[in-house]
Amino acid sequence: MTPRLKIRNLCHSYDGRRVVDDVNLEVLPGQVTCLLGPSGCGKSTALRLVAGVETQDRGEICVDGSLVCNGVTSMPPEQRQIGLMFQDFALFPHLTVEQNVGFGLNGTGGQRVRELLDRVEMTRHATSFPHELSGGEQQRVALVRALAPDPKIMLMDEPFSGLDNRLRDDIRDQTLEILREQGTAVLLVTHEPDEAMRMADQIALMREGRIVQKGAPLELFTSPVDRGAAAFFSDINILKGKVESGQVMTRFGPFGAENLSETSEAEVIVRPQHVRLDFDRNGKGPAATPTEGTAVRAEVVRARLMGSESIVEFSLDPDRAAFKASVAGVFLPKPGVPMWLMVRRDKCFVFENGDTVVN
Repeated sequence: MTPRLKIRNLCHSYDGRRVVDDVNLEVLPGQVTCLLGPSGCGKSTALRLVAGVETQDRGEICVDGSLVCNGVTSMPPEQRQIGLMFQDFALFPHLTVEQNVGFGLNGTGGQRVRELLDRVEMTRHATSFPHELSGGEQQRVALVRALAPDPKIMLMDEPFSGLDNRLRDDIRDQTLEILREQGTAVLLVTHEPDEAMRMADQIALMREGRIVQKGAPLELFTSPVDRGAAAFFSDINILKGKVESGQVMTRFGPFGAENLSETSEAEVIVRPQHVRLDFDRNGKGPAATPTEGTAVRAEVVRARLMGSESIVEFSLDPDRAAFKASVAGVFLPKPGVPMWLMVRRDKCFVFENGDTVVN
């Protein structure tokens, strides 16, 4: 299948600082790809380059196999068959809903406008102005306005961040349904990993202008390339140790590190949801197992209810390092309560110096 959008070796700098650095990416018809990363990592700049709002220093952008920009020649944004959606919706305040949706159709899309408004249940608001609509209604209008010219590619820059959580989920699901029905290739920018996991078929994780890892959401979550990638998707606990005989020795027992140099320093990354707790009933912890290794005794520092789960924080002697566990439902032991901690060894990651995955 020919990619709807293909980006090759894309680079761009501001004031001598490289903000997009050798980005390569493909988006297929009907596929949602998320550019995910912290503020300032270059993801929005990459989106503007694809849209034609800015011109790259180097690299190529192709739409349906045709070159639209190579840093020397550049097709105007209005000729690229690309739809745009932004965080502020950018609706024309002096135009009605119907006029906003038909703006890019030069007055020739009456039937198309009516069909799109009906698709998002906004027909009754056709003669309303943007200031008369709720945030969710404005977002629906912005979506169908971008879809009206039937773009091959939809670029979306944090389009749902202005909505409350419950409404955001409904609008996201409806937006995805419409885009996939139309076979539109979607490139979505977000800094929220939950949004990327919920929406994307493919995630491209960016850091300092570069894509450090890309793949399906499950792949990025279960096989992070480094500690930073693991930490971007969830809280993490870090166990430090030294490699001995192909294993990293920690208080929770050894973890396989066959690819690391002997005596090198390493880190074991443990997600809070992969920590199991047991009460200290008789001063003796559970027996070590191949799956969970050695149990470690620790005292509760604090516990917080986070809605559907509780986060329990422990202090590990002797260095008093914080260690978090996630427990489904309500579980709020008091500070000072001793408990035994075990970790799912098959769910942990081993890195050398915090940046090389080996397990």
